[in-house]
Amino acid sequence: MSDVTFDSIEVGDSLPALTQREISRTTLALFAGASGDHNPIHIDIDFAKAAGMPDVFAHGMLNMTYLGHLLTAWVPQSAVREFSTRFVAITQIHAEVTCTGRVVEKREGNLVALEIEATDQNGEVKLAGKALVELP
Repeated sequence: MSDVTFDSIEVGDSLPALTQREISRTTLALFAGASGDHNPIHIDIDFAKAAGMPDVFAHGMLNMTYLGHLLTAWVPQSAVREFSTRFVAITQIHAEVTCTGRVVEKREGNLVALEIEATDQNGEVKLAGKALVELP
């Protein structure tokens, strides 16, 4: 975590990118257990193929978790005031997700608005969102 302050950042600044390890079947199984989301589309290849998919794919909330990690690697969790996302595309198994963000606005009360996103190794956006943090 950095020592970022309201006065030390400017609109347009980027957060340090955060790249996750390749999403494996183990990643999906562990996330299913941790989140309680045992939807077979994410962990059962036969089920996924029967649904017309080439393989299982990541939970959308897994990428949201990665974006939350991006935020809390930049500021303390207690600084996060708002955090929302929208799902853009399916994240396939074996994807390598990189999370990025940038400052889009500085507001009264030391509040900083951010745009954040998770993309795969091909640059395809998987999750897009925004966050509001309060800085010292």
